[in-house]
Amino acid sequence: MPVGLTDGDSVAMTARYSWIQNYQEQYSVEKMAQAIDVTPSGYYAWRKMPHSPRHQENEQLKQDILEAWEQGRHRYESPRITQIIRQKAVLVGHNRIARLMREMGLQVKPKKRWKMTTQSKHRLPVAENLLAREFRPTQVNQRWAGDITYILTAEGWLYLAVVLDLHSRKVVGWSMASEMKTTLVLDALNMAVVNRSPGPGLLFHSDRGVQYASEAFRARLGELRFVQSMSRKGNCWDNACVESFFGSMKQEGYGILYQSRREARIHIFEYIEGFYNRQRLHSTLGYLSPETFERRSA
Repeated sequence: MPVGLTDGDSVAMTARYSWIQNYQEQYSVEKMAQAIDVTPSGYYAWRKMPHSPRHQENEQLKQDILEAWEQGRHRYESPRITQIIRQKAVLVGHNRIARLMREMGLQVKPKKRWKMTTQSKHRLPVAENLLAREFRPTQVNQRWAGDITYILTAEGWLYLAVVLDLHSRKVVGWSMASEMKTTLVLDALNMAVVNRSPGPGLLFHSDRGVQYASEAFRARLGELRFVQSMSRKGNCWDNACVESFFGSMKQEGYGILYQSRREARIHIFEYIEGFYNRQRLHSTLGYLSPETFERRSA
């Protein structure tokens, strides 16, 4: 029997239930109840009583969970919900938050599997994979990564190109167009350059898509004195950070069929600039948003 409980009939029923409550994250409720001669159903009934401290704590936690759920736009799973609540100086375990979320019916849809969308069948020059999955540079403007994704609308496809700073995962440049031309990725790159003013030597990584291998894009990188890097053929994991961003964007309420390209543009702009860069918590950043992470690491 764990330390903290004495044998004998002198132990009050409330004290017994309180003891189970203190150790329920470590031991089975059924086994503890059997050990101290109470029933699991009696314990659960006590826990739900208005005067039960555990019941009152859970009710407050449910309110905190709902606030965090709204903050995450109904797309935060229990680890991120737990981190938001802990930021309020509330000591709570992840398992408890996960259980309460299940009781409340708060579930996130799983992400869709990655699909190949790169137009890599071309005879243009291909750069070596210099990034080599080193996704954690020590400073901003050392390594950027870019990619393109397709957004379905009732009017046809809308194409989105982004540039991420791998230090903070912040989207520093983006562009949208109804055609997937080289200008799409050039516009995203140029926005990133205007926003960040990086120096020479920056490593720019992408897949082997024809847009990134084009003469115009390679010439622009040369003007900026950037170093080009490309993923190995058919290997999405070499550009995993951008693939992860696209997956999160489409999962977090932006994988719907838009009625128009204009509607899609508005929603995607708001997601990137209003939510992702400024609010969305990243587990790889210690559950900070990209902008908060950059401020703290400056």
